Amino acid sequence: MADGDFTVSKPSNGLAKIRTEGSGHGICHDDSALPVKAQTIDELHSLQKKRWSSPTTPMDQQTQQQAFIAASEEERHKQRLQSISASLASLTRETGPKLVRGDPARNAEGANRVHHVTPTVSVTDSALKFTHILYNLSPAELYEQAIKYEKGSFITSAGALATLSGAKTGRSPRDKRVVIDETTSEELWGSPNIEMDEHTFMVNRERAVDYLNSLEKVFVNDQFLNWDPEYQIKVRIVSARAYHSLFMHNMCIRPTPEEIENFGVPDFTIYNAGQFPCNRYTHYMTSSTSIDLNLARREMVILGTQYAGEMKKGLFSVMHYLMPKKQILSLHSGCNMGKDGDVALFFGLSGTGKTTLSTDQNRLLIGDDEHCWSENGISNIEGGCYAKCIELSKEKEPDIWNAIKFGTVLENVVFDEHTREVDYEDKSVTENTRASYPIEYIPNAKIPCIGPHPRNVILLACDAFGVLPPVSRLTLAQTMYHFISGYTALVAGTEDGIKEPQATFSACFGAAFIMLHPTKYAAMLAEKMEKHNAAGWLVNTGWSGGRYGVGNRLKLGYTRKIIDAIHSGSLLNAEYKKTEVFGLQIPTQVEGVPSEILDPVNTWADKEAYKETLLKLAGLFRQNFEVFADYKIGQEGKLADEIFAAGPNF
Repeated sequence: MADGDFTVSKPSNGLAKIRTEGSGHGICHDDSALPVKAQTIDELHSLQKKRWSSPTTPMDQQTQQQAFIAASEEERHKQRLQSISASLASLTRETGPKLVRGDPARNAEGANRVHHVTPTVSVTDSALKFTHILYNLSPAELYEQAIKYEKGSFITSAGALATLSGAKTGRSPRDKRVVIDETTSEELWGSPNIEMDEHTFMVNRERAVDYLNSLEKVFVNDQFLNWDPEYQIKVRIVSARAYHSLFMHNMCIRPTPEEIENFGVPDFTIYNAGQFPCNRYTHYMTSSTSIDLNLARREMVILGTQYAGEMKKGLFSVMHYLMPKKQILSLHSGCNMGKDGDVALFFGLSGTGKTTLSTDQNRLLIGDDEHCWSENGISNIEGGCYAKCIELSKEKEPDIWNAIKFGTVLENVVFDEHTREVDYEDKSVTENTRASYPIEYIPNAKIPCIGPHPRNVILLACDAFGVLPPVSRLTLAQTMYHFISGYTALVAGTEDGIKEPQATFSACFGAAFIMLHPTKYAAMLAEKMEKHNAAGWLVNTGWSGGRYGVGNRLKLGYTRKIIDAIHSGSLLNAEYKKTEVFGLQIPTQVEGVPSEILDPVNTWADKEAYKETLLKLAGLFRQNFEVFADYKIGQEGKLADEIFAAGPNF
């Protein structure tokens, strides 16, 4: 955005003509182009950038109509500032700063521009100052803001914006709070959602708003969630950093100029004051960090952390609450679609291969992380991807590698001081290095990011115990059981030699983000799978022939062959046999995969050790599931009984 149009003058034929006669001062004049229409450097800079606006009335229309359109646009800008001003008003003092559009560095005369002042009850220092609103800036403008004003922001050799997230380089789940009121106390699942009261939220909200109001400028993004227009959510993000604004520009769905003009009041608002801490002596606070959700007010407040992923996952939690109320299933999954329209969902925790397997060059990518399943089909919640960068290589992840270019945000990476080439192996800042980029940076992304009802639901587990089969076909009850369990296994470490693997369970493969009880999401999943005839699969991307340290990791090539067989439908017609304990149906043959590895017992040299490890993992599953066993769903709780019976049987 800028302050005017400019016209490009074409040079005359041939070389530019230089003449010295007639001036009387010996000064050369270039007459190959018309003089620049500017008297000052500021005017010249204003000509350098074209205004981003909606289509204007043709020049041959009546002047009165042009004036009307100009007045209407100014009124829309005024209404937008009024809405933002209301958002930034202190609810205690009922006053906010005067808001003006544009960058204070470019608008020294900003105090003379048209603005809207929130109705005031009492005069405060905040009300006597101007806050400049940098509204829905383009990536180029945000680059400029970050590099000029934010220490630690640089352009890498690939054109991405490298930046630092401060002291926090990951999410702080123990600092996430949800306001509990009469409604939410009956609805929310208590496990991941730590409660707070309305008063404490308002204390933190005022602290965040006061901080934002104290700044000379704030960034405001108005964007969308959910590619399905029937169930789209309007979100507003108010932040202090250009990095955060660019991150959300990438991660949310970007509105057109026409959609911006008609955006209206947002459905949900984030106040990101992450550079400012919460008051540790405030009730419910356990550190200087607090991420607070108020579902009744539809607001989120961030204090004490600059990690951008808090905004992304905070909105995902909101969708996990709002969508099921509309009978829409929100899912923490990857999703892709074949050329014939067959859609597959991929669930999996970190390290299971969810991103790798859902990003398939032979299929269209609908999304890599967050989706909704409605009566219209599947839709991506986001407008971008948030990929891990540690040990990234062009050979292993060509799509992600090529997506790191101008417009991409690189968090906490290390790069060469001179060449600005990123070292993706370097963990000096954190192992959780990340790249945020628009989904259209992936060549085979399906735009818009929607598709028909899924045919296959694939649950991924990296089993470091080495006892789960490479692939199993699941019954509906087994799909619900393993979906609620959300299993994978992590390696404990090798400080004193090989240690035992550690089982990890995360309900619905995203326990930190779900708001309702896991069985509610599982029941919705089963209902939709049954209605649309979707098949359930459990795919192990972990070890075979022994646990970690004894056996070997299953080859990615074999896993891809298994996934291809699921996509093609050939596995539906394969012969199956049933395993012991877990009762899983495993195929006897898969094209391109050695038959002996399909049943894990065949790959273990020590059969007694296999049986002992199998029973150990089964016991961990049973122990984890005990917290869900008493939750009754279905008529007289019959469905809950079926799910529990679908687990390991001793």
